[in-house]
Amino acid sequence: MSDVEAADCKARIKQLLAEKNAVLVAHYYTDSFLQALAEETGGLVSDSLEMARFGRDSDATTLVVAGVRFMGETACILSPDKTVLMPTLDATCSLDVACPADEFGAFCDAHPDHIVVVYANTSAAVKARADWVVTSSIAVEVVEHLAAQGKKIIWAPDRHLGSYIQSRTGADMLLWNGACIVHEEFKAKGLQDLRAVYPNAAVLAHPESPASVLAIADVIGSTTQIIRAAMQLPQSHFIVATDKGIFYKLQQMAPDKTFIIAPTAGKDATCRSCAHCPWMAMNSPQRLLESLETGSNRVSVPRAISERAMVPLQRMLDFASGKRLKATGRA
Repeated sequence: MSDVEAADCKARIKQLLAEKNAVLVAHYYTDSFLQALAEETGGLVSDSLEMARFGRDSDATTLVVAGVRFMGETACILSPDKTVLMPTLDATCSLDVACPADEFGAFCDAHPDHIVVVYANTSAAVKARADWVVTSSIAVEVVEHLAAQGKKIIWAPDRHLGSYIQSRTGADMLLWNGACIVHEEFKAKGLQDLRAVYPNAAVLAHPESPASVLAIADVIGSTTQIIRAAMQLPQSHFIVATDKGIFYKLQQMAPDKTFIIAPTAGKDATCRSCAHCPWMAMNSPQRLLESLETGSNRVSVPRAISERAMVPLQRMLDFASGKRLKATGRA
């Protein structure tokens, strides 16, 4: 879009959000236009856990979720009386696709003595089969909690995140064989080469990255934890191994620091840092505007699935709230 078209589009979206008593929540990996728009209109830019919590607690009657399909489904489950719209319903997730509900259900049935813990990056149907849902920000703590009770765990779908959790907790875990197509492409050799160029830079990595990448990282954490580390650490330069959509918020929160995207390919590759989810990129301003104008791309989850999925989702929210209460002394 031209600058004039972008300004017109933004003005129209703001008008419709107000008219429809709607609020926009956007993930860190979406386009910076949408992140800025969410902030300017009283919405939220955050990770999937905070997006879900914010939408549930909002007074808005319509939630507009800029992200991928499972985020819209989660909003729908947590806010069944609200209308949930997305710029597109085709924005899926490689982790979701890699964990079909029927195959995963059969896997769980084959191991009935295991507690089922699934990552938020899964369909509503997979969540409905789980005992717990977690995000990367609380996954280690939840598994520690279960392991302390002697529980054996089925983990799905990201094997890299699962391996990282297992290494941190020592839990007895069966790992589903899924991976994020963005994070799996970060390369340890390329990261080492880049660090040689920036020897004083700190490496920030998302735990969906391969173990060889995590071994080099100075900080391993969720998107929110990566942003917090960039704000708090003394280094002026950071090499970031997660989706480059996070750079909008990184540069906003730490404007005096320099952020460099981690390499995703080898020395001779045409593109060395293509670290952006193609489904997140489907969230365009034009599609958002069309959804608001027409009411299209409304998210729906069958009631039976929604009710079952609500149980592990509520466990996640309760656990996160308890963790926050312990850390701050207030709810």
